[in-house]
Amino acid sequence: MNAPRSFFIAGTDTEIGKTFTTALLLRSARLAGLTALGMKPVAAGVDANGRNDDVEAILAASSFQPPRDDVNPFLYRAPVSPHIAARDEGRPVDLATIAAAYRRLAAQADLVLVEGVGGFLAPLSDTQDGADLARALGLPVILVVGLRLGCLNHALLTAEAIAARGLPLAGWIGNHVDPAMARQEDNVRYLRDRLHNAFGLPCLGLTPHLAEPAGPAREARLDIIARTLRLPGQP
Repeated sequence: MNAPRSFFIAGTDTEIGKTFTTALLLRSARLAGLTALGMKPVAAGVDANGRNDDVEAILAASSFQPPRDDVNPFLYRAPVSPHIAARDEGRPVDLATIAAAYRRLAAQADLVLVEGVGGFLAPLSDTQDGADLARALGLPVILVVGLRLGCLNHALLTAEAIAARGLPLAGWIGNHVDPAMARQEDNVRYLRDRLHNAFGLPCLGLTPHLAEPAGPAREARLDIIARTLRLPGQP
């Protein structure tokens, strides 16, 4: 079922940079000469044109634009938890539909990155959550840690939840969402040691806090992360 290289992008919380990291890695893969596609199976919240910002960012970072229904099978209008939005619209999230869409994308690309919704255990219905989505796809998980106050607890709890479900952990990426975070280096050092010792989880990279998504510093970071991930086609 897997593409030659596919990952599930999980987060320690909402608004910690999952989409940003997914787009970063997609652009990294493209710089490495790979055909790369992103997927946001479930998204909630649309603009006046009926578009979701996360989905648009992933489409823009991908090698080409496959059918939107494959990239984002379940889009809900209200910017609320998906289990609430799905209930309100009478359109429940269906994991089999998502898995089929993933397979179609995987057949067209060297790399597929599937971004989860919210934190790893964010509910998709009264009985299913983001962990069930990750298990349905069975992909190695990259954990995005939003570097801010509270991230140590969030990172360890999320890594524990992923490991408890038997999903392979590929590594973690720290995203500097709060440039004013106190003792940032000490916190990162702790995460490197604890996540590696407890879960065998390597740090794949740290993304700097920059106001703009492009520019020389950001572009240089793309190649660093791509090489760290050892993507296919890398020297």
